[in-house]
Amino acid sequence: MVFSDKTLALVKEAEAALASHFERIDATSFANTSKIMDAFREFRVADTMFGSTSGYGYDDKGRDTLDLIWARVMDAEAAIVRHQIVSGTHALAIGLFGLLRPGDVMLSVAGKPYDTLEEVIGISGKAGDGSLRDFGVDYDMVELNADGSFKFDEISAKIKAYGARLKMVFVQRSKGYLNRKTLSVDEIGELVRFVKSVSPNTYVVVDNCYGEFVEDKEPTAVGADLVIGSLIKNPGGGMAENGGYLAGTAKAVELASYRLTSVGVGGEVGATLGQNKNMYKGLFYAPHTVAQALKTAHLAAYIFAKMGYTVEPAWDEERHDIIQSVITNSPELLCAFCRGIQAGSPVDSHVTPEPWAMPGYSDEVIMAAGTFVQGASIELSADGPLRPPYTVYFQGGLTYESGKIGIMSAAESVEKVR
Repeated sequence: MVFSDKTLALVKEAEAALASHFERIDATSFANTSKIMDAFREFRVADTMFGSTSGYGYDDKGRDTLDLIWARVMDAEAAIVRHQIVSGTHALAIGLFGLLRPGDVMLSVAGKPYDTLEEVIGISGKAGDGSLRDFGVDYDMVELNADGSFKFDEISAKIKAYGARLKMVFVQRSKGYLNRKTLSVDEIGELVRFVKSVSPNTYVVVDNCYGEFVEDKEPTAVGADLVIGSLIKNPGGGMAENGGYLAGTAKAVELASYRLTSVGVGGEVGATLGQNKNMYKGLFYAPHTVAQALKTAHLAAYIFAKMGYTVEPAWDEERHDIIQSVITNSPELLCAFCRGIQAGSPVDSHVTPEPWAMPGYSDEVIMAAGTFVQGASIELSADGPLRPPYTVYFQGGLTYESGKIGIMSAAESVEKVR
């Protein structure tokens, strides 16, 4: 692609300003890679673990060892990592239905969860479709403060009001489609300590999507009972073809595994069908790939801030997930950004994204994803719902170089519309 002198000069300026941030990102990547390699050595990863199983998948050493490695890397008691999990929403549904029972209450304390969970919980959708609400699970919510911190007084009041019925406090680490800050692991740790001090038997469950390996620890390291995510986001490193994971306490993971398969069977089965190697390689690559995505996000923040847009996080802020939001204040500019990303992608660059009514979303959504794995948001992608203030959410980039090209393409696409 050929870019204007103006765009090239802006990128050069940005990279000079971002040098210290890139160094910090590389240091985190090194720390997480060291942790993963230590786990690989501890559990004696061998070529024989990459083989395939079929049928029930009993005694799949590669699968079982990968679970142990994930638990070690996540500072958790246990984990299940499966290619049979089709998406992050599916992984979250497994965790929610695994832990919650009729009469229980689920309390979301970081505002409304991601759009695709609305029908799972029963916030929207039709009665009788099988949501948590259909099964007698009640839902409540506490918004964050304006500065993005937890409303501990309101959370405390809810805990006291619901008593033993409050089975789960749910935290979405990333902003999703909300214009708020992403939560850090330390902030989640503060919440965990608070909840456990007043309600020790309440599970704290974290939607960890987009946050893995951005910091040098995960929410399980600060006491979360269950963290959940997708392998076609950060932890798959761009290598996993599909899948998801759940990690946490042995009890929480076991209950979730019963929902994944069946009670009494849990994680003992599940043929890997040749996917083990991709999942091992994905975990190995993940810290480096996340670092590339973070550098791309910093670059996007700098360029679009200089172009006059409101961005979150700011270009010089430390990040806690890979998502960069840009408020366009216009459906035309939102679409132009996404089309620029698509044009600057390695796959389907000739395709023009259009808004459409995607299943699970309350508004029309436009999505750009020129990815090797369909829907993989660790790869270069951008999307947003067509509702004010018309915020585009950008994430990913398997390499910084390809991410830079995508951002430059988006910048020039937006300039043409403005």
